[in-house]
Amino acid sequence: MIKNKLNITNQVELNKTEEKISKQKAKQLFDSGDIDRVEVGTFAGLSFIHKYLFEDIYDFAGQMRTVNLAKDNFRFAPLMYLEQSLQYIDKMPQNNFDEIIEKYVEMNIAHPFREGDGRSTRIWLDIILKSTIHQVIDWNKVDKDDYLLAMKRSPIKDIEIKVLLKNSLTHEINNRDLFMMSIDASYYYEGYAEYKTLEL
Repeated sequence: MIKNKLNITNQVELNKTEEKISKQKAKQLFDSGDIDRVEVGTFAGLSFIHKYLFEDIYDFAGQMRTVNLAKDNFRFAPLMYLEQSLQYIDKMPQNNFDEIIEKYVEMNIAHPFREGDGRSTRIWLDIILKSTIHQVIDWNKVDKDDYLLAMKRSPIKDIEIKVLLKNSLTHEINNRDLFMMSIDASYYYEGYAEYKTLEL
């Protein structure tokens, strides 16, 4: 159970409250135009998004995690190499679709935050796509089970996630409903185990 500003001690209640608040904040991010302030394709930009979505829930919003994490027997970037990994990701090219997805996969492996990475990183991804190729993902077209499976396999082989997301591109880059689909709960709760913290 993660310590939170709302002093919620039940995981199910926390999940529901977190989803409700983060969706409200995502709408605000989009409607206010603050989304245009996000630095494109950098950890600083991702940190801005994460803080925006979760600052009312967690003290660590926007801050790099301080624990080692694993999920579904996959270990994310070790804490001792996390900052170095993020500097590497910042420098990765993002000139076309393939490069952008490769960068997205690397950020998922880095998993810089204690909680809320998936939602923040999907928004971050759409901002890069919008800026670079003037398209975004229509998440309504992305099968959730296929997505979760492809993301789990992506550290070894990223072709699956590339094909899945490429087939779901749309030119509706200013559609708020599509934007909001990127943080739909079913993309991170269903079929996903809880995080495990590992000894440093």
